[in-house]
Amino acid sequence: MTVSNTPLNVLKTQKQYSEMADVPSAQLSMVKDPYPSRLSEAPASLWQPRQEDVVKGRHLTGPLSQAQLDEFERKGFLFIPNLISGSELDELRREMQTLMNNEAYRDQPFSVTEPDSQEIRSLFAVHFLSKRFGELARDERLAGAARQLIGADPYVHQSRINYKPGFAGKGFNWHSDFETWHAEDGMPSMHAVSASLIMTDNHEFNGPLMLIPGSHNKFVPCLGETPEDNHKRSLKAQEVGVPGKEALTELVAEHGIEAPKGKAGGLLLFDCNTLHASNANLSPDPRSNVFFVFNRPDNRCREPYAAPKPRPDFLAHAPDDTWSMAE
Repeated sequence: MTVSNTPLNVLKTQKQYSEMADVPSAQLSMVKDPYPSRLSEAPASLWQPRQEDVVKGRHLTGPLSQAQLDEFERKGFLFIPNLISGSELDELRREMQTLMNNEAYRDQPFSVTEPDSQEIRSLFAVHFLSKRFGELARDERLAGAARQLIGADPYVHQSRINYKPGFAGKGFNWHSDFETWHAEDGMPSMHAVSASLIMTDNHEFNGPLMLIPGSHNKFVPCLGETPEDNHKRSLKAQEVGVPGKEALTELVAEHGIEAPKGKAGGLLLFDCNTLHASNANLSPDPRSNVFFVFNRPDNRCREPYAAPKPRPDFLAHAPDDTWSMAE
């Protein structure tokens, strides 16, 4: 089992690169973009079919059953309730609070505050900031599930804590993570999966994640050029890289919306291209999760497909990354 970009376990990644991975960057710029987005005018179709398989590692060992893999393939996500509980969950929640309460992180680039306050909304690169979360990133219950879904031993492309405080936590617009990672980070293909461990109870009133089942099979291109340093705005409130209302209306009419809910300790796995969003938290109960994006080594990021320059490393790690907060 390899999750290769943590300082606790820096290993050589397997030589699994596709032919494109060995193409020089100058030649990559000449390769036709399979998923064009951030367009200047509306495309002929609202979406295009997904080109990659959804589940790529059914033959590999891991914690997911064939029935669970079937559900993920059909819906683009899978919720596993009560994955972690008791003292283990208590320990993780204490570690989360320690990180979120660290004043040294508050004004750092990898710490994102709410649009209208200084309350931390997201803290990135937590598998580097915390030994315990580094261990969680390599836990077979998460990384092993990712292996079965993406078809190779994963590395952590991104990690973060998301925190939506009671009464004040803002929502997040509909989007596909892959659209952003492709356009702004240079992720070539849909070979990534997100693993979100919920750290507080998720219920219908505290802004749970909403997903459109089946949307992972359709790539929805977005309009609008990517501004310089777009991440400084988009991590607070995303305006670029948002699907059009017509496409969303048709997808919801076809597939509906689901919002997996449950007690703290549940795990939500969702495909990189599944459209998702969340409402504001108007309840007194905070909502938080620790979040890992697992990617295949042969799908590592290259030059952005639709942005002036790559985003900072804390948003898009490489397989052999040894990131530190001083960077």
